Amino acid sequence: MKILVSLTSLIAFLLVVLAGPLYKFGIIELGTAFTGFKFGVYAGIAALVLLALQFLLRRKTVTLGSAIMAVVLSAIAIAMPLSMMSKAKSVPPIHDISTDLVNPPEFITIAPLRADAPNPVEYDGIETAEQQRTAYPELRTLSYPQPKAELVAAVEQAVKNLGWELVNADASKGSVEATDTTMWFGFKDDVVVRVNDEGSERLVDIRSKSRIGGSDLGKNAERIHTLIEELNAVLAK
Repeated sequence: MKILVSLTSLIAFLLVVLAGPLYKFGIIELGTAFTGFKFGVYAGIAALVLLALQFLLRRKTVTLGSAIMAVVLSAIAIAMPLSMMSKAKSVPPIHDISTDLVNPPEFITIAPLRADAPNPVEYDGIETAEQQRTAYPELRTLSYPQPKAELVAAVEQAVKNLGWELVNADASKGSVEATDTTMWFGFKDDVVVRVNDEGSERLVDIRSKSRIGGSDLGKNAERIHTLIEELNAVLAK
């Protein structure tokens, strides 16, 4: 039974942890990856049940090391998918976030790169805007005193500091476009920053949109916050 417990917990762990990389490198489809999540949770629970039975029926075969390893692997296999499910329930099922909900910045250079993406380049509309207002009321147009060219250069530097792929930067148009590839699944999410003159101030708007998926689990709003923080850090130097 000891071997069965160890094997089951290892399978559970691999089903969950490897789902992302296997999808990222095109070995499996996204649906298959999520199916792996489901069976990983089942296998993790099964491993814990088997471990409990081993304690009850064959206690002498239990070793501390193998028991701890089985618990850790099973806990990871169960916790990671459940954490994602919990996150999905706590945020709106949207994937297009903008600081300007009336006139969101447009993707220009990135548009052809999203030609085959399930999520179209166009803004998702009023329903998405209403859900964003409720979930992320703090995301609004930013105002800076720096010249447009300086702000564009600062945004470009912030993008590079964050390790995103810079797609285009145009100081004359006040536009920066970039792509952020997520670590685990390799999802590509696109970002566009727009800088407009408004008297003595510059208005900066940021939009982040996923290429695939209905809900972004709050990632796009998080990305905008991250970019704002990095931009402010660059400007403060």
